[in-house]
Amino acid sequence: MIRPIKRLGQNFLRDPNTIRRIVDSLSAGEGDPVVEIGPGTGALTHELVKRYPSLTAIEVDSRAADLIRTELPAVDVREMDVLAMDWAGLREELGGDRLTVIGNLPYYITSQILFGLIDAAPAIREAVVMMQFEVASRLIAKPRTKAYGILSAQIQLAAEPSILFPVSRNVFHPKPDVRSAMVRLTFPETPSLSADQAVLVRKVIRTAFNQRRKTLRNSLSSILDETASILPESWAGKRAEELAPHDFVHLADYLRGDASALG
Repeated sequence: MIRPIKRLGQNFLRDPNTIRRIVDSLSAGEGDPVVEIGPGTGALTHELVKRYPSLTAIEVDSRAADLIRTELPAVDVREMDVLAMDWAGLREELGGDRLTVIGNLPYYITSQILFGLIDAAPAIREAVVMMQFEVASRLIAKPRTKAYGILSAQIQLAAEPSILFPVSRNVFHPKPDVRSAMVRLTFPETPSLSADQAVLVRKVIRTAFNQRRKTLRNSLSSILDETASILPESWAGKRAEELAPHDFVHLADYLRGDASALG
């Protein structure tokens, strides 16, 4: 048995019922390309490969990668950092169909992985991933709530997020200090934003929330200076947490020169 490495955020699943429930959550068909993030000791991998013979796994830990190669030689193991994955390139390599992603995400880089999936949205059909319950709550948070922020707005613009079920601390070794949850992200076949739109929308969201207590007039001052725009008074006094995800799209369109975007 591989000894968990704390710096890699390794908490290995042990419960067969939880494992089956996670795998049952996938909507992918047998021939669809499925990619597992961080298989670790292979708890999910053993169940996945029964249903998806062409399974691909991404694993940064060479010990775990060697274990999977030995126990499950049919699995295509990519020994690398998931944050460096070219999802679009992997999609083409695996035949061109959109990918289904599954995994027990390392909690310390969960947000970075999620932002990577957002960037690769056209290549991904569905992601069923485990994360800290607090982070899962942020994905589905509504405006004017404490949990609503950068991750909420960006995820909700790119995908349809839902919490599938909570996961007990007792099914892991070692037991994590936090609660967990399984989350499904369903990505549309055609992204709601063009590539150019997405860049500015993300910039607006991040800039506004980085000073979330300030009004948009002040929190977006650097962007307004760049575009020489003046926000309508009905918007200038709002704060980031008051805006729904699509409001940031309207705001970005306004800053791109569409005077009618803010009504």
